[in-house]
Amino acid sequence: MIVVTTDIVAGLKGIVGGEITEYTKMVAESREQALDRLVEEAEGLGANAVVGLRFTTASMMQGAAELLAYGTAVLIEDE
Repeated sequence: MIVVTTDIVAGLKGIVGGEITEYTKMVAESREQALDRLVEEAEGLGANAVVGLRFTTASMMQGAAELLAYGTAVLIEDE
């Protein structure tokens, strides 16, 4: 039900104008979650770093999008 409420508030702000803080917060949380999942996956592969980190978004359907974090998991060793 939180998403529906957020959509209603965002719709009203879209008419009036200004930053939609509910969506800004939701995107920030999604970005952190994607980054946490990337780190878990890299650690599971035995990596201790990720290079070439990128974020991307894609629309899944009207009113829904996905946020992805991707990069190359590497193992950095001392010489």
